[in-house]
Amino acid sequence: MPDRHTHSHADGGSSTRRRLAAALAIAAVYLLAEVVGGLWTGSLALLADAGHMASDVASLSLALFASWVAARPPGDRWTYGRSRAEILAALAQGVALVAVSLLIALEGVQRLGDPAPVLGGGVLLIATGGLLANLAALWILRGAHQHSLNVRGAWLHVLSDTLGSVGAMAAGFLVWRFGWYWADPAASLAIAGLVLVSAWHLVREAVDVLMEAAPRGLDLDAVRRDLCALAGVSSVHDLHVWTLGQGSVALSCHLVVARVVRSEDLLTDAYSQLGGRHGIDHATIQIEPESLADASPRSVCALGCDVD
Repeated sequence: MPDRHTHSHADGGSSTRRRLAAALAIAAVYLLAEVVGGLWTGSLALLADAGHMASDVASLSLALFASWVAARPPGDRWTYGRSRAEILAALAQGVALVAVSLLIALEGVQRLGDPAPVLGGGVLLIATGGLLANLAALWILRGAHQHSLNVRGAWLHVLSDTLGSVGAMAAGFLVWRFGWYWADPAASLAIAGLVLVSAWHLVREAVDVLMEAAPRGLDLDAVRRDLCALAGVSSVHDLHVWTLGQGSVALSCHLVVARVVRSEDLLTDAYSQLGGRHGIDHATIQIEPESLADASPRSVCALGCDVD
């Protein structure tokens, strides 16, 4: 059953880790500023944003560690390598986002009925600084989040925190300008909703990978049609497609041939179709004569394997 990597990946791991480390430094510094500012102004929205910033620090730390683990080479035990360490990290980040959003929402509901006075001008000033810090972190992580679910998890943390900073700024302005103290817990509820949406998408994608679901956006029927259209192929069965990690897609299948074909030519065409048209990196293909289409896997294996 020949196996082929249809194209290679640029490493880029060290560059990604440098970006994560820089974003982590920014988040850690401004976390302290938001905690102090939230206690000074009495703003729940600012403390909620600080809590989310704390989750950013944890998320970026986890993403940095997972990126380092994933970069380690394959071995006899970890034959696929450790790329799914980043998927596990993304799942953990998503669960943490859910917890943060629920805590923020609970406190916001309690405060909404009895809004506490806050220093609107201070909230506006500190939240503006938080927005600038988050925008800097987003700029540092730009591009990398498109290729790694792990980095995307950290990026989503920072993005939702950026939106949270905007909400805190709006609350600070409304309190400072109009004395609307209810705007502070209302902003915290809006922040919680944004965080929960981000968490849902991240958890769903991580679970898809861990459950070896076919990648979203991949047309499995089109893959099957392209394989069936290859010269000499009458049908395809046992077709499986899953994600290994870091966006690397794998496929295995059996091609049933109706007539004698050169296996080298058939496999070359198949690998070209899978890599060029569908972005599938790892393909494992078994060619079977049509006369064996109804044979058991054991009898098929007996053609080329020693069976006790």
